[in-house]
Amino acid sequence: MSAQTKARPNVVLILTDDQGIGDLSCYGNPWLKTPNLDAFYEESVRMTDFHVSPLCTPTRAAIMTGRYPINNGAWATFKGRDALSENAITMADVFKQNGYKTGLFGKWHLGDNYPARPTDFGFDVAIHHLAGGVGELSDYWGNSYFNDVYYVNNEPKQFKGYCTDVWFDETMKFIDENEDEPFFVYLPTNAPHDPLIVDEKYAKPYRHLEGNKIIDANLYGMIANIDENFGKFYKFLENKKLLQNTILIFMSDNGTRFGYSPDGKLGYNKGFEGIKGSKLEGGHIVPFFIRWPNGNIQGGKDVHNLAAHVDLLPTLATMCNLNMPRRAKLDGIDFSPVLTHVNANLSERSVFVHHRQDWRQPEPIFGSCIMKDQWRLINGNELYDIVDDPKQKNNLVDDYPELVKELLEDNTKFIKESKKNKEYHELPMHVIGNKAQNEIKLTIQHAIGEDGGIWKPEQVAVGMKNTNNTHALKVEKSGEYLISCMRWPKECPGPILGVPKKNPKDLYDYKTISPNKVRISIANQIIEKDIQSNEEAVTFKVNLKKGKTLLVTDFLEGKKKYGVYYTYVECLESSK
Repeated sequence: MSAQTKARPNVVLILTDDQGIGDLSCYGNPWLKTPNLDAFYEESVRMTDFHVSPLCTPTRAAIMTGRYPINNGAWATFKGRDALSENAITMADVFKQNGYKTGLFGKWHLGDNYPARPTDFGFDVAIHHLAGGVGELSDYWGNSYFNDVYYVNNEPKQFKGYCTDVWFDETMKFIDENEDEPFFVYLPTNAPHDPLIVDEKYAKPYRHLEGNKIIDANLYGMIANIDENFGKFYKFLENKKLLQNTILIFMSDNGTRFGYSPDGKLGYNKGFEGIKGSKLEGGHIVPFFIRWPNGNIQGGKDVHNLAAHVDLLPTLATMCNLNMPRRAKLDGIDFSPVLTHVNANLSERSVFVHHRQDWRQPEPIFGSCIMKDQWRLINGNELYDIVDDPKQKNNLVDDYPELVKELLEDNTKFIKESKKNKEYHELPMHVIGNKAQNEIKLTIQHAIGEDGGIWKPEQVAVGMKNTNNTHALKVEKSGEYLISCMRWPKECPGPILGVPKKNPKDLYDYKTISPNKVRISIANQIIEKDIQSNEEAVTFKVNLKKGKTLLVTDFLEGKKKYGVYYTYVECLESSK
């Protein structure tokens, strides 16, 4: 290894889930105690105007690619738009190609199947849960935050302990094994995303505040546990003498969900309105603390320049002297100069928030937030000065017509360029027929359709019906494929017309459903089969040609039809 490679800084990016700008005591929360993060805040450079998307998948996709969600194609948390496209270039790809060891520990939520798993996108080691949260219906059945099964480089493995503890412990093991080489660690916790579950010892100090000051003590307990783990991890880096040359970043993926009530009567949001999912400031402004002593990024300083998730990749590429692939398209800018130079400034630009909880593209204007300096234009007809009016109560759209026109023109140009991208039009696809994953699992959680979301195993367990039923596939090689349609996941099997024998941790109330047929549609083929008594899967053997197709799977119950909960597609053989 060259001296230059060894001198390169390590990078650790910690991303918490649904922890808003007000869910930290260093930002003025009057009840929550986060002493370790407070200490890091005091030592760090803080970006005070740092923005993400209002939901987790869009933010994670933007961080990983340096491209806005509308450009990378992952702008929703379900309905086929919660995965990266096959040819995306990620932050992990870039670090790996530049000689770094790369590891992910926690929540990915950018695809559960090849080619969108973390190991497909540059991570040497990935220990993570599936889908958008521990215990969701696409995750391993029976996961509950404690003593769960997570995936180690795509193979299920039983772990002991609380999820957040596991992510930090596995991160430290990875660093122990790779400390002699530069490493990039992505540590995206699933906490404090709901369900709000934590050991009572962490929630107990806040229990008396529940209902009169705060919404839920468990949320604060989950954050207290994150803080404790952060403190242990910081001490670990210090003991390993890695702190000086490690770029350590702490941030969140969107606004709070349960830390602030919409009526403002409970919780704390640092003076902002809006929570997770909102285009108001509280939905997308997040804490961003960064420290790198060898790079002169330390000492406690606020930087007020407007910055965003898409800026992180180009910024780290500069700071770590990384060569970027020629075909990489980045929307972000390098903000590293303002971290180290008092008089540095960033070029004036607009920053965009577009996302949509649907397979359809985000609307160009409705549901958007366009930011420039202190200005926020929401839905094209609400203009706010966030400095003078942080609660966004005073609409100035009629007072600044030229500014509104300028922001809308910026947005029009941006959308025009976005429409040139393949990702804008083409759905991310699950690839079948590749040796990297011979069998893929498709779930109703990720299915495309016109219905609302279904994402909890509890909903599956009681037989909640949902009409979403379509999956985008790419057949990589021609051949025979087995499509298995199931009521229950393979790790907890049971008859389609019955219930599993096992109920892990006694978590669910099982109820039966009564479909009589299964219908699939794929590649110009429509096939129906009767469901036999005690049958765990209705299977179909189909011959498929290379190319792109849509798979539709339905349970038929008289004149009703609803999406199959679990569908497995396996390549049996390739044509010669």
